[in-house]
Parts: sequence; C-alpha cells; structure tokens
Amino acid sequence: MPNPKRILILGPESTGKSTLAEDLANHFGEPWVPEYAREYLEDLGREYRYEDMLAIGKGQVALEDEIAKKAEKYLFCDTDLRVIHIWSEHRFGKTHPWVLDQIAERKYDLILLTDTDLPWTPDPQREYPELEMRNYFLDLYKKLAGESGFPHYIISGSREKRLEDSISHIKNTIFGQKT
Repeated sequence: MPNPKRILILGPESTGKSTLAEDLANHFGEPWVPEYAREYLEDLGREYRYEDMLAIGKGQVALEDEIAKKAEKYLFCDTDLRVIHIWSEHRFGKTHPWVLDQIAERKYDLILLTDTDLPWTPDPQREYPELEMRNYFLDLYKKLAGESGFPHYIISGSREKRLEDSISHIKNTIFGQKT
C-alpha cells in the first residue's frame, strides 16, 4: 500500500485553501481531500453545536484516510483537525479530547498556511469577513503549525504565485531539491 506524503493546507476562512489543494492535486496528478465540514453543515439544517464538532472531525479523518488509499506520492489535505480545534475553542470554549488526541497522532510532511491577503468571498458557511478576525485566526493557525513540529510555510500572493511557491516548498522540503 502506498504511503503518500501528506501536505496539509491550513488557514482562516476564504484564504484559498480549497483552490490551492485542487491546483496542487492537478499539478501533481494526485488526489486532494476536501473539507468535510462543508458537506456536513450543508446537510445539517440547523445551527451547528458542540457535538457536531466531533462528528465533523471524525468525518474529516475518515475522508482523508479513504482518499489516501488512492494517492501514490502526495495527498493534499484541505484542512485537518486543527480547524475543528480552533473553531470548537472559539465557539464553545472547549475541544473534544478525541480531536486533540488525533491532532497529536496524525502526521503531515508539510503544512502550507494560506495568508489573509486574498479578498473575502462571501459564503453562507463563512462567519468572519473582517480582516482583523481573519488575522486573529491566522495567528492561531501559525501557533498550531509551529507546535506541530512539521515544516510549515506561509503562502501568499496571487493564485499562480501560491501554486508556484507551494510546489517549490514541496520539492525543497520533501525531496531537498532546490528550485
């Protein structure tokens, strides 16, 4: 069974995570894992609650592990449990222990942190269009990326620059190639 390098794309709302994940997947011809919460919340039909955070987390992990079976060299992950942790703490003041345990256990080869330099795109599931709040969440993601022990880089600029820089970081970090 292949053991692909897992690239985590992490960042606040409306910072281009899904676009970057899809662009990298297309560039490398490998799969990407969408954000499970999006589908879950669209089907929920009510305001999400604390117990939904665990269900979303378990769904994200299951989806990532299922799609990993299709990957050969790389798996591009549009978010992980760190998002569940940050949102759960922000909204409910606590995080389920299972989520924290999984964050400690699951490994990534590289984290790409998407910057807040892209314009806000309205979406019914997004809550904080203010740049101040987006930067607040970015700081939280930076802290978690630093604590993870995984290599991590901030990705900013245009869609093309983000893709180019991400490809360079993947090659330099995973294969030690200078581009």
